[in-house]
Amino acid sequence: MAVERSRADRRPTLADLAQLAGTTVPTVSKVLNGRTDVSASTRQAVMSAVESSGYQRSRSRLVAAPRGALADPTLGLVDLVLNAVEGTWANSALSGVEEAAAEAGLDVVVTLARGEGRHGGDWVTRLLGRRSRGAVLALVSPTRPQLSTLAAAGIPVVLLDPRAAPDPALSSVGTTNWSGGRAAAEHLLSLGHRRLAVIGGRGKDLFSQARIDGFRSALQGFDLVAEELPVRFADWGMEAAQVGAGELLDGPDAPTAIFACSDWMALGVLRAARERNREVPGDVSVIGFDDLPEAQWVSPSLTTIRQPIRLMGAAALRMLLQLQRAAEPVPYRQELATVLVERESTGPAPV
Repeated sequence: MAVERSRADRRPTLADLAQLAGTTVPTVSKVLNGRTDVSASTRQAVMSAVESSGYQRSRSRLVAAPRGALADPTLGLVDLVLNAVEGTWANSALSGVEEAAAEAGLDVVVTLARGEGRHGGDWVTRLLGRRSRGAVLALVSPTRPQLSTLAAAGIPVVLLDPRAAPDPALSSVGTTNWSGGRAAAEHLLSLGHRRLAVIGGRGKDLFSQARIDGFRSALQGFDLVAEELPVRFADWGMEAAQVGAGELLDGPDAPTAIFACSDWMALGVLRAARERNREVPGDVSVIGFDDLPEAQWVSPSLTTIRQPIRLMGAAALRMLLQLQRAAEPVPYRQELATVLVERESTGPAPV
């Protein structure tokens, strides 16, 4: 008489997921196929069951499609998932992703990571529902259940400029944030500045902390105590950066140079300086990070650390296609180089 193998000895099934999630097999199937007629709590329970069980579904439908016309139009779609579409950073990333997708005969769908909506459908559900060939997640921090659900459905992902240290099993494209931060400090130090300060994005964001750490690393050779470097966090906002820079400039040892961890926040620093009739760069030098178009539009034009955002987007999409073609996908980590772009907002330290 045949003996049924224990659950530990076989691949988990939809029935196993249903039991773990406390629901039915048809409901599990709805979640994995991106149906929206499922409550948010049930969807979360199914995603958690997928993560805990290690459930995997066939990837056969993701075999690379031929260039040009596709038998199934939905298989020609890839997603760029963004936390917001405002600003030129998102536009630059989209340009790079679209360029590489066009080379492969694919179309890009821009998806906002809003979380659970009025109809119970989050960005993962939307990807599942339209049978995306894969997704580039830009400045998005997916949860482990979300990643497990995408993996179970055979939808590969690549992280673009991840906010947190990526799982070693995930592929990602970033930039040399630490080196960029160090280059910013070295530039200011070479101009004679010794009273320095930083406007950071968010303390828990990987790339914000890397830029600050790189900046601090350059101070040791100048008899400056890195731990005493004044830092204000502005959550990547211009207005919050303006407030933080104002606090620094109003202090008893006001900095003669401020490094903002994004160009957008650097614009807030310029505003704070103007409010106090501080000349840039005569009284205070300002340096940003990104080299967005806005960096050249302002007066004085902004010295900044350029990260190749468009190239990063293209690299992420090409990496995604590489994962799709591989019989046994191997995670990749790629970092593109930053470079200092010197303009008008930095100058010698005031005497």
